[in-house]
Amino acid sequence: MKHGKKYVDGAKLIDHTKLYEPDEALGLCVKTGTKKFDESVEVHVRLGVDSRHADQQVRGAIVLPNGTGKKVRVLAICKGDAAEEAQNAGADYIGAEDMAKKIQGGWMDFDVVVTTPDMMGVVGRLGKILGPRGLMPNPKAGTVTREIGKAIKEAKAGKIEYRLDKSNIIHCVIGKVSFGAEKLTENFNALLGAIVKAKPVSTKGQYIHSCVVASTMGPGVRINPNRLGG
Repeated sequence: MKHGKKYVDGAKLIDHTKLYEPDEALGLCVKTGTKKFDESVEVHVRLGVDSRHADQQVRGAIVLPNGTGKKVRVLAICKGDAAEEAQNAGADYIGAEDMAKKIQGGWMDFDVVVTTPDMMGVVGRLGKILGPRGLMPNPKAGTVTREIGKAIKEAKAGKIEYRLDKSNIIHCVIGKVSFGAEKLTENFNALLGAIVKAKPVSTKGQYIHSCVVASTMGPGVRINPNRLGG
């Protein structure tokens, strides 16, 4: 695979045999994220669990201290007082069965879906559409709740969901290159703290096996997993 000159120059700044401290690694992400657009910074954490077992699932959500740098479009599926609360909280789209029909018709112009427990009968029918895209509301992520206004404000403030994929890896965006190393490190520490706190009781041996950070178009930088509390 051939890389561009900026990628190659950026890769020269990284010692690929070294395991970096988080702040140093994220500083390198900032230096190597040199494209014309404001690149996102991603975290990839491989855990020593087996996602095939229900008691070893790792999933949750956290509001990053400095947000993600992304404008989040929130769809609130709710009725009555909850719809009024959603409007006051700044939801971009609000509706019930009408929104479900739009989604079934192919409409997907939103980033987060929040709903109330009483609407799960409607939302549940959208599982095959929302599930594969990671958009299905879930109580553990705080997107199925009676406090819908709070859920919307948190989503707008930079709340992210983390969950294992089939390879036992968590992939998350923690901000933009323009944030700088200090703010990215604050977001990184918040995310990793939540992941460590969510460690399944049944887990044996080393919990965090590896951790890599990278800008969207930049090279990966490895972080020392032994410094992450896992």
